[in-house]
Amino acid sequence: MSKRILKLGLPKGSLQEATFKLFQMAGFKIRLSSERSYFPSIDDEEIFPVLIRAQEMSRYVEKGDLDCGITGEDWIRENSSKVKEVAQLLYAKKTFQPVRWVIAVREDSKIKNVRDLQGKRIATELVNVTRQFLKKHKVKAFVEFSWGATEVKVKSGLVDAIVELTETGTSLRANNLREIACVCESTTKFIANNSAYKDSWKRKKIDYIALLLLGAIQAQGKVGIKLNVKEKDLNKILGILPALRKPTVSSLASKDWFALEVIIEEDKVKKLIPRLKELGAEGIVEYPLNKIIN
Repeated sequence: MSKRILKLGLPKGSLQEATFKLFQMAGFKIRLSSERSYFPSIDDEEIFPVLIRAQEMSRYVEKGDLDCGITGEDWIRENSSKVKEVAQLLYAKKTFQPVRWVIAVREDSKIKNVRDLQGKRIATELVNVTRQFLKKHKVKAFVEFSWGATEVKVKSGLVDAIVELTETGTSLRANNLREIACVCESTTKFIANNSAYKDSWKRKKIDYIALLLLGAIQAQGKVGIKLNVKEKDLNKILGILPALRKPTVSSLASKDWFALEVIIEEDKVKKLIPRLKELGAEGIVEYPLNKIIN
């Protein structure tokens, strides 16, 4: 019997580095032989990864050319793709954070709100979603596809407005542009082809990948703490532990001593450890986390 293979789409471009890092944190060894390669290697012989632009990912997953892939919710909506959402990937270290598509105009533009776009020309890569947004607001405008350098088009007067991706708005302000409305927000999704997800083997494999990815995300920004404490100090120490869940408390062989283990936010450690020491904790150990599986 031939070996089963899961075709996995990985996003090439802005999401690529974050995606590779996430897979590595999840326990997969993944790398490219060169920057021009579209076929990464991965230490799982049942997975065949392919690099595809996030903008096109959902189309190929919907058609079944790929069994699953990672892309933005914005591109799923843009392509009106009918795919199975397996997991939402919200990475804690400033990657895979929600992003916004906003309508922006020149700082000196007379356009103040969405209604003022009536009859105007708008450039964007997110054409269909923008048209749906305008239709919802009963505004008729000319929406054209932009291949890039979108800010330049509105600054030079080629168009009246743009719909552009932003996280903080810094780039827009640097180009003397002003946001007038948010078209949509988008998060990163792990999606699957509907037929592939009905296949028991592929579904199990896809869910296995999702479990590890989400486990790695859950562990980001958190560490484990182990410590020993006397019984008389136990309640005081339990009272200051900011636990993800209730701390694990175990009796030690030594009479009147307990071992505690807890998961906490990494940025709280530097203030917490001295306080634990003050309250009588001993044998304090901090250790990194790879995954947290709920």
